[in-house]
Amino acid sequence: MTLKQTFGPRVVAVAAMLLHSAIVADGSDWPRWRGPDLNGISKETDWSPKALNDEPKIPWRAQLGTGFSSFAVAAGRVYTTGNTADTDTLFCFDADTGKVIWKYSHPEPLDGKWFEGGTTGTPTVDGDTVYTLSRTGQLAALGAKDGKVKWKKDIAREAGAAKPTWGFSGSPFIEGAMLVVNVGKFGTALVKTTGQVVWTTGREESGYATPVPFEMGKRKSLAIFGSQELAAIDPLTGKLQWSFPWKTEYDVNAADPIISGDKIFVSSGYNKGGGLIDLSSGRPKEAWANQNMHTMFNPAVLIGGYLYGISGQAGKSGDSGLACVEFATGKLMWLEKSLMFGAMTATTDKLIAMGEKGELVIAEVNPHKFVANSRAQVLGGRCWTTPVLANGRIYIRNAKGDMICVDVKK
Repeated sequence: MTLKQTFGPRVVAVAAMLLHSAIVADGSDWPRWRGPDLNGISKETDWSPKALNDEPKIPWRAQLGTGFSSFAVAAGRVYTTGNTADTDTLFCFDADTGKVIWKYSHPEPLDGKWFEGGTTGTPTVDGDTVYTLSRTGQLAALGAKDGKVKWKKDIAREAGAAKPTWGFSGSPFIEGAMLVVNVGKFGTALVKTTGQVVWTTGREESGYATPVPFEMGKRKSLAIFGSQELAAIDPLTGKLQWSFPWKTEYDVNAADPIISGDKIFVSSGYNKGGGLIDLSSGRPKEAWANQNMHTMFNPAVLIGGYLYGISGQAGKSGDSGLACVEFATGKLMWLEKSLMFGAMTATTDKLIAMGEKGELVIAEVNPHKFVANSRAQVLGGRCWTTPVLANGRIYIRNAKGDMICVDVKK
């Protein structure tokens, strides 16, 4: 099913004109998974990397319910999700006080399978709308200010898409006038204002990552991780442009691909490791593949020609830690094992990492050695969720739903 067949040439022209328009964020907001630039890197500078050396300042806390959803921050509000009593809840907090402005709940099984269960995808804020996708495929668009439902649907049922073992976990991705979710073999697209399906790509199980836009020459594409391969999809029509096999134990392809020029880095856990795909010839081919970076859930960041990310496997701390790998060659530069498993984000010159046992660490972007600026034990429990820095605050949570806001303003 194509956009032209469904809506006619006028809508095709409008969607094409709006394609690849960016989500507009104010100041140091973080309105979606991986931030405004979809690379996990904040441009924020008005904060203190040494803020954790003294007693961490925690202006507010919240209880979310079970889950691993990260945070979207926009216009003075913080959005995230959790599950309590087989009910998913999307929370909207005041960023200054932690007061609940509104919340939206719907039935959803906890579905703990070799982990706590609960929510996994991160909400996406686009202008006056926030979008959320549950693990069973419940997709909703709500007013960002008041939480009123604009539209909602069971997108997995409508697309006839099989649910992957651990449920749909990619975040809703806004591509101009369209909303793309990793539901179905290589995703499904909808009109973001109405929820009407534009295209879908097959009923097979999807991967767990979020779509990533890129361009090769003048051709626009979406890199979407399927259960067994990486695919490039035409964002307007859903047509497959190319695919590259990436088979992982349990079909867990969860970390978003990282794209730089004509190269794409992919990585998975379960002893798969990472590799670089070369597109310089117009077709994908392997540039290198090794075991130096296993990003099981949370993607690495690429800064100055080097990848920084939490490498390893959940529950196996021996070779897990914060790693630095050269992008072009796959060479391991260093591995800091004190964090074990966990998640991380970054600014242009600092790494912000969350160890799986609740230690928050701020370190230098340095390809030659690990250098910590400050670190503190701020949470307990299992911490796999990517921290978010926005407007001088770092937001973190654990699996059981303890959330804290850490003030790191200068």
